Amino acid sequence: MKYREHFDRQVVREDVWIPTRDGRTHLHARIWRPTDAETDPVPALLEYLPYRKTDWTAPRDAQRHPWYAGHGYASVRVDIRGHGDSEGTPGDEYDAQELADGVDVVNWLAEQPWCTGKVGMFGISWGGFNSLQIAALAPEPLKAIVTVCSTDDRYDNDVHYTGGAVLGIDMLAWAGTMLAFAARPPDPTSVGEDRWLPMWRERLEALDPFLHTWLAHQQRDDYWRHGSVCEDYTAIDAAVLAVGGWNDPYRDTVLRLVEHLPDDRVRGIVGPWSHQYPDRGLPPGPAIGFLQETLRWWDQHLKGEDTGVMREPKLRAWLNDPVPPATSYDVMPGRWVGDDNWPSPLVSWDERALGGTAAAPVLVRSPQHTGLDAGRFFPFGNASDLPPDQREEDGRSVCFDSAPLDGRVEILGRPRVRLRLDSAAPRAHVVARVCDVAPDGSSTLVTRGVLNLLSRHGRDRAVEWTPGTYETVEFELNGIGYAFPPGHRIRVAVSDTYWPWVWPHGERGRLTVLPADSALLLPVRDPASDEDEHEGRGPIRFEEPEQASPLPVTYERSAEATPERLVTYDVAKGEWTLEVDPNYGGSRVYPDGLRYEESARETYRIRADDPLSAVAVSEWTIRLRRGDDWDAEIMTCTELRATATEFIMDSRMETRADGETVVKRAWHRTTPRTSA
Repeated sequence: MKYREHFDRQVVREDVWIPTRDGRTHLHARIWRPTDAETDPVPALLEYLPYRKTDWTAPRDAQRHPWYAGHGYASVRVDIRGHGDSEGTPGDEYDAQELADGVDVVNWLAEQPWCTGKVGMFGISWGGFNSLQIAALAPEPLKAIVTVCSTDDRYDNDVHYTGGAVLGIDMLAWAGTMLAFAARPPDPTSVGEDRWLPMWRERLEALDPFLHTWLAHQQRDDYWRHGSVCEDYTAIDAAVLAVGGWNDPYRDTVLRLVEHLPDDRVRGIVGPWSHQYPDRGLPPGPAIGFLQETLRWWDQHLKGEDTGVMREPKLRAWLNDPVPPATSYDVMPGRWVGDDNWPSPLVSWDERALGGTAAAPVLVRSPQHTGLDAGRFFPFGNASDLPPDQREEDGRSVCFDSAPLDGRVEILGRPRVRLRLDSAAPRAHVVARVCDVAPDGSSTLVTRGVLNLLSRHGRDRAVEWTPGTYETVEFELNGIGYAFPPGHRIRVAVSDTYWPWVWPHGERGRLTVLPADSALLLPVRDPASDEDEHEGRGPIRFEEPEQASPLPVTYERSAEATPERLVTYDVAKGEWTLEVDPNYGGSRVYPDGLRYEESARETYRIRADDPLSAVAVSEWTIRLRRGDDWDAEIMTCTELRATATEFIMDSRMETRADGETVVKRAWHRTTPRTSA
């Protein structure tokens, strides 16, 4: 990593309040810009988040906002309404108010004397989401965005549902996380000693756990269509650079955006990365000079310079070389490949039957704890994030193996699985994993996919299965670039459970699969075509990572540190427990004396023979203090369980200032299981 301390343009930082259209609410912003921007105006770049610029994202912000400013931009970090130091109360994620406020911020930036009138937006995850969503609202000054690890489909490619099934692991965990995050107070140094406590109390009284809303919408309805830009890609006028990682759950969005947006307004990059900016150097690498690459994008679309970025392939993707199974890789071996069109003419479909013509029907009835070796839904670059050896999971599934491969097979895109099956229960899931099986039997997870059979005819409806009848179902797996080596086998592992990623249906059933009428469809890319397709352009390369000087933050490791992921089995009860420390950064001390303490624990329990035994719990404790002047604490707990007919949600929150209770609340909700 190269750190830049000196730039062509000197940088000044200022904190300002930005008005919104209601005339009452102001959003707090931190702006880095060239000192001479009022005489030599610059374009503005906006990152718009609920995650608190004064503490939680401050180290990350220091890496990029001053860097952009030093290269001739006003780089702006804004806290969303009701979060961080902004006024107002928190709303639902990506609600109409958030997006309207975002449009107001874009227009305000364009009107400043130090701005040329052109604005870009960027962000990862939440900030990548609202960059896309605000681009779809098309405010005139917004000319370009960079969206990283984000989704165009809030229903089928987010933390709530997958393949029409409830995401047990992140539906609960992220709802619990956001309850704790939204409960954090504004900072007195930003809003004033006399204002922070009344502002905090107003926030806390307005809170309602996201979980209630998310589980009230179990099918793809207007709630999920809002903010899903896949509903109308033509609404996006801004130029879009879409970036993702093969170890991030949102990577398929990059593939869809480069397919559906016009060639002259989109480029995509997919690396081996986790849910992180790709210059941070967190596993798996290799990291790239992401800031330099985005600068090319901004200079092209906000300054009108020909940087050559639009002559790059429409999709640049990292093709993983085969690796033995591991929960972390410092660097993933492989190479960059480029495709000028997507879908690519260099990719063809290879259909591989799961069984011969005489193959007998196969029963699939997995124990409920199948999925404990799935790894983290949101890998963050931690030591236990990625799926371990899949042999135990394979043993709990029905496996269909190819013969040993005669040669190398490279795939790029979204594989599909077609299954001819019958379900013994009206409601069931089917899960398919594709694994690379080495001669020693080790099994590396390559990709996977889920289908709630209720949603087989569309995510907007629930159609129960008629037991005793066969149907053919086909569903996509997550996108991947991967090379299977000679001598290895390609395995398709099929199960009807995947806990805790997928919340089980209330009845334990079984599937009957006809292998002779079932197949794996692989998007095979011809490696020999690389040179012919891109002759004269040269190999794809990125610069080495470069950032502004890091913020001097001290990270503190707890003396009572527990494993990031711990699986235990109670033999007498037949109960499996997965305990997870999400490890978002832990406790830290900032240069201004702020001490931010954070601890979290997720717990998932289930008995191997009982889908109704599933329980998920998220617990958070956060404390912010600055010397003897300020001390605020937040404690939350969110629990989800279910009967055969309804979900049961219990949440509680307690907050304190200087040891005295500020607000203490509890929520109990139930909602019918309509399709989950």
